[in-house]
Amino acid sequence: MITARIAAEDDFDGWRNQCRGLMRLGARPADVVWQVGEQRTDLFASPEACLEAAPIGVPKGFAELARSVICHSDPERFGLLYQLLIDLKARQRHMGDEADPLLRKLEMMAKNVRRDIHKMRAFLRFRRVEEEGGEAGGEEHFVAWFEPEHHIVRTNAAFFVRRFAGMKWSILTPSLTIHWDRQTLLEASAKLKTDAPTEDSVEEQWKTYYGSIFNPARLKVNAMLKEMPKKYWHNMPETALVTELIQSARNREVAMIEKDIVPMVADTLATLHAEADRCRRCPLYGPATQLVFGEGPADARLMFVGEQPGDQEDRAGRPFVGPAGQIFDAALAQAGVDRNQSYVTNAVKHFKFRPEGKRRIHERPNVGEINHCRWWLKREIELVKPELIVALGATAARSLTGRSLPIAASRGQVFESLEGVPVLVTIHPSYLLRLPDAETSEGERALFVADLESAQRHLCR
Repeated sequence: MITARIAAEDDFDGWRNQCRGLMRLGARPADVVWQVGEQRTDLFASPEACLEAAPIGVPKGFAELARSVICHSDPERFGLLYQLLIDLKARQRHMGDEADPLLRKLEMMAKNVRRDIHKMRAFLRFRRVEEEGGEAGGEEHFVAWFEPEHHIVRTNAAFFVRRFAGMKWSILTPSLTIHWDRQTLLEASAKLKTDAPTEDSVEEQWKTYYGSIFNPARLKVNAMLKEMPKKYWHNMPETALVTELIQSARNREVAMIEKDIVPMVADTLATLHAEADRCRRCPLYGPATQLVFGEGPADARLMFVGEQPGDQEDRAGRPFVGPAGQIFDAALAQAGVDRNQSYVTNAVKHFKFRPEGKRRIHERPNVGEINHCRWWLKREIELVKPELIVALGATAARSLTGRSLPIAASRGQVFESLEGVPVLVTIHPSYLLRLPDAETSEGERALFVADLESAQRHLCR
């Protein structure tokens, strides 16, 4: 057995140097005992030697993966990464193999590390303390307590230095402490939670602010708990209000409804349409001829969501009846999809345009306008309960998933809507009207039909 020792739990450079030496020696993964610092994990391992050697080439993506995995808390990570490295050099594995169980395990470990890094950045809260000298002579010092799941504190330190460069601060954790004095980043030994302050003078102001911006109409308790687990709550002053705000959310929502701040909850598409017709949430209703609501069976298994009505849709009051609608209908027929059995709607319900003489030129809705109209789309989805939604273009994909998805890279793939419904992404049929030549148009039409056929197959599973 060979002992490979590295200085710290997150010592990527030390692990890399050891790997170079081990490969020079021809060491098998099973023959190596990995040790951190002065700890002893195997009484029978031979004393370590200087294992450093010349650099070795690695496949693209391996170094980035290894840097993340090294920060994981699993003690087997060093050996697993060395095993992957050996197999990659022997061409027994490759980085693009998504079915490889070892690679999948390491990718999941890297994902968990990235999530922990995000949680630290999102949920760490500094509290102000006065250093020795009292209020008159003391200097402001901000202290935070955080309990990471993985060894991410050093990796994350640069973020807090950039974010709070003008503050003097300390971050205390059970593994180590880092200090920033506005010039130098220093490390110290681990601390206890009792070493961190529990409150400061500005927390009441912060709670007041948080309570005032809390929107009960947008409350999703399960989603909130998934994103912000309760184990982080004790570090965050605003979470002291969460339980009370959740309990009172329904009463506040009813009060908002009575004041016409949000629309009443409709129980049929017809009543929802009538309420949407009175919507004044954004200024698009002003120049538009009329609202263009969705149409189709209330129990449709398949829903199509486009961007917004065009000029002809605005005049007719129906979605997808203009030039893009004709392409859409032809593609549906070719793919074997019955439009009359599908629900067709748009992310934005009013036509946005700029006038040029007698013409009205389409303009893409902005994020605010998409978000304003999201309530109506959400209610359509909840009432129809489709098994699959097809997002026609980037605006629809953003409205449905809450993410900016590049259509070229995402088309044909299935994502999840904010309501938990599968969403298949494809182009908007108006794209086919803008193609420069017949050959390109024919090829793109074929791909569009293939996407619609994929949606039909999804329903047949």
